[in-house]
Amino acid sequence: MAFQLCGLPLCKITSFFLFSVFAIGDGHYKSFVKYNQLQDNKRGAAFEEQWFIQKLDHFSGADTRVWKQRYFINEAFYKPGGPVFLMIGGEGRANPAWMQYGTWLTYAEKLGALCLLLEHRFYGKSHPTDDLSTDNLRFLSSRQALADLAHFRTVIGETRGLTNRKWVAFGGSYPGSLAAWFRLKYPHLVHASVATSAPVYATVNFPEYLEVVWRSLASESAECPLLVKKASDTLVERLKDPKTYDNITKDFNLCSKLQIQTDADSAYFLETLAGVFMDVVQYNEDNRVFEGIPGTNITIKVLCDVMGDTSLKDPYSRYAAVARLMMDTFFIKCLDTTFGTYFRDMTNTSWHGPAAGGGRQWVYQTCTEFGFYQSTDSPNQPFNGFPLAYYLKQCADFYNVSAEQLAEAVAQTNEYYGGYDIRSTRIVFPNGSIDPWHALGITRDITSDLPAVFIKGTAHCANMYPARSQDLPQLALARDHIFLLLQQWLKQ
Repeated sequence: MAFQLCGLPLCKITSFFLFSVFAIGDGHYKSFVKYNQLQDNKRGAAFEEQWFIQKLDHFSGADTRVWKQRYFINEAFYKPGGPVFLMIGGEGRANPAWMQYGTWLTYAEKLGALCLLLEHRFYGKSHPTDDLSTDNLRFLSSRQALADLAHFRTVIGETRGLTNRKWVAFGGSYPGSLAAWFRLKYPHLVHASVATSAPVYATVNFPEYLEVVWRSLASESAECPLLVKKASDTLVERLKDPKTYDNITKDFNLCSKLQIQTDADSAYFLETLAGVFMDVVQYNEDNRVFEGIPGTNITIKVLCDVMGDTSLKDPYSRYAAVARLMMDTFFIKCLDTTFGTYFRDMTNTSWHGPAAGGGRQWVYQTCTEFGFYQSTDSPNQPFNGFPLAYYLKQCADFYNVSAEQLAEAVAQTNEYYGGYDIRSTRIVFPNGSIDPWHALGITRDITSDLPAVFIKGTAHCANMYPARSQDLPQLALARDHIFLLLQQWLKQ
């Protein structure tokens, strides 16, 4: 799932730092910028948060419990008889900045649309239960989230006189998947969907993510991923010798002396460092500044320039330099790569816990619905040391979900939604070639009414962000094409 609005993660499960994107999915949660450290910025503050009385369990008529779900509304562009645009929240706080910026608002202005943003259950301020115990998390699923959308659309439609208006769902990353599935499962409630960077196929093991990282790095410099691989391999070898731990601690400015006592200790450390490259590739050269996101100046080119810097003696030294660059960018004094800390954070079930910003919730969803584990099990990628078994053990340790249960849950997800074989109409699937998540998305037209928009040279959810002069021509054309599709579909 950072995806973050955009971020599968639905985005990566883990990352070196946290991209805070809140109406596009993200799922970036192992990071040295702590889960709930980033705060809502002032942009979008003019849009007051509102609350909707939502059902706890849509699939049990005997369960009458309810809770308050947060949403935002922008009526500035609405013209009587116009459509309703519904932005779907993801695995993080719903950021009201999206009520003020974004391509969907450009479309809304042209089409006279009313704009709504609904926060996803169990994320942000939308707390359906008293805590995040595994027993309570059983109410966290994409199916419950879709039912939330359906009930919200029905009630808002009735109370605001919008029942007969044409509703269009928008989402990026995991919310992009939800946008597609909303149209698929509730076609009588949503007229069309824009499912950006949407991973529609669930899979336990997703090593293809890192294969795309390799290709995306190579698009900048053929040597770059080779240097990254050499650095990663060198680090793996040094971790086998405890005599190197003092130097590694110093090289990567760790908060405490490196201790490798279990396979998880090693995997967590290696994954954290690899997360720099994974995140930067996923969000390369996007336009998320309006969300208050730091570090957007760090691009594939910047990383590859560091990895190719011959003033540093070897790839290992350059790898450490990349880590220090990111720490400087995020004003981090030292790097905590201790798996024990992560374990304590992830098993804290309080809404005030360090992983309550989304980490505990999103990893639960991956363990019970999606998988999406970006393992190093493929030889055609630059990293080493965090295999599928590392992730499967977390599902067991955090939520008591076995590998067999996860495999069955993933199979059920694909059976329920159809995986790549979606049968519906009026859904457009934009994806970027640089974005690793396109490997689980729709990149070719299924039918003329289920078109794909594959944008070469762009990363995760690029078409959703505000346009700017330095955008690639193909990105501008993609935005225009999506608008023409919406214009055409709203006439049907």
